Amino acid sequence: MGTRVLAAELDKLRTLPVIGFTMVGTVLTGVVIAAALAASAAAQGTPSTVVELVLAAVPFVQVGIILLGVLPAGHEYDGRQIATTLVAVPDRARALAGKTMATVAVVGAGAALSIGAAHASAAIAAGVTEVTLTADRAPWRLAGAIAYLAVIGLLAHAVAVAVRHLVPALVAMLGLMVIISPVAAGLTEHARWLPDRAASQLYADTDALLTGASGALVAVAWLAAIGTLAAFRFIRLDP
Repeated sequence: MGTRVLAAELDKLRTLPVIGFTMVGTVLTGVVIAAALAASAAAQGTPSTVVELVLAAVPFVQVGIILLGVLPAGHEYDGRQIATTLVAVPDRARALAGKTMATVAVVGAGAALSIGAAHASAAIAAGVTEVTLTADRAPWRLAGAIAYLAVIGLLAHAVAVAVRHLVPALVAMLGLMVIISPVAAGLTEHARWLPDRAASQLYADTDALLTGASGALVAVAWLAAIGTLAAFRFIRLDP
């Protein structure tokens, strides 16, 4: 039953045009931004590395990943298709698990493809524009960037399930990433405990207190808290 629910959710997402468009748009964003950053580094004569060029594109790519995280649950609530889903799968815990696993697959694919494509684009653009390349520092940070994007996408999914509306969930996540987090970081060092700031240590390694491991734990704690609230609302309350 669990495998069938997951397969049904994946098939549902496969036939949803906006998922495909968002996936392609997210990958293209990584490609274009990485190439543009390489061109900018070449024009300014600034030494860089392919990894640094890719990581600088992550804040732009995460917008598409957020949308990929919000859409699987958000579009059903906005279209009231959630009622049909619960008729097909009356076990709400199983339905939520299937939807979450499908979101993991979509978000993970989007994150991996975006970082991979951005890396290829940055490498090609750096060669064409003759960027002064230095030795890559900690190339493992590319895997950290993929993990970061996956965490952000899952957080967006949890918010969408908890809020139960597409647009408010999207606004909440973008508000956190684009407004609240940057402003808080400029006002207080305690902004490091926000989920995106903590998770960013998976690839940024810029915080004096949090490491990649501890930052990931903070982000997972946020994810667990919001996910628990979302699961309670989904399982216990009417759609």
